Amino acid sequence: MRNWWKRVRTGAMALVAACVCALSWMGAHPGLARAADAKAQAPKAIYKVDTKEKVVALTFDISWGHRTPEPVLETLKKCGVTKATFFLSGPWTMHHPEIAKKIKAMGYEIGSHGYLHKDYSNYPDSWIREQAMLADKAIQQVTGVKPKLFRTPNGDLNPRVIRCLTSMGYTVVQWNTDSLDWKNPGVDVIVNRVTKRVVPGDIVLMHASDSSKQIVEALPRIVEQLRQQGYRFVTVSELLAGAQVQSKVQ
Repeated sequence: MRNWWKRVRTGAMALVAACVCALSWMGAHPGLARAADAKAQAPKAIYKVDTKEKVVALTFDISWGHRTPEPVLETLKKCGVTKATFFLSGPWTMHHPEIAKKIKAMGYEIGSHGYLHKDYSNYPDSWIREQAMLADKAIQQVTGVKPKLFRTPNGDLNPRVIRCLTSMGYTVVQWNTDSLDWKNPGVDVIVNRVTKRVVPGDIVLMHASDSSKQIVEALPRIVEQLRQQGYRFVTVSELLAGAQVQSKVQ
């Protein structure tokens, strides 16, 4: 028994010593401690939310063209999908104001897709801020909406880009499921990519630009199959308001 208590005392003393050493090390290296804390608190892009509820946000990027957007809107209407989020580029909004107004009038959420379709990580913060403000001005002038959500062109970003956009008041939105519709891989491929990969709280990337030539045919099947799986559709903002955020720095 005496040996057992001796081992307990020795273990306890070692644990206390280790804690003291750890606290002393952190006190001697405040810069490293602050860096770790700053990394933990760094702004992040949103990819999905953690929820057990079967909700999904269908999102559509539009940066050019007039042939695909309206059929996408009509398809959503026919399918009874009243909740979706459209990320509009500034130049497209100015060139096609009637379609942008229709998106707003139909009750869909509008986010910003920036101005020039370039990779933001290649440019300084001043350029990023200018692009965001130009897009805001165009979208607000046409639709009356001040976007709170931002999706960078090509989905290109890094921690600096996220930090810059977050400092302007945006929530940076990416996606968890990519339809790859812009590659026009075939309607079946698009439908299967979405319906087999989607999870509760998902954000799905699609396009309503003219580059996406097969999305109009794929969309009704996507909507039908997701409903058969028990999903209902919400906007990105509704998704974020109702569940724990799943995010990444990159």
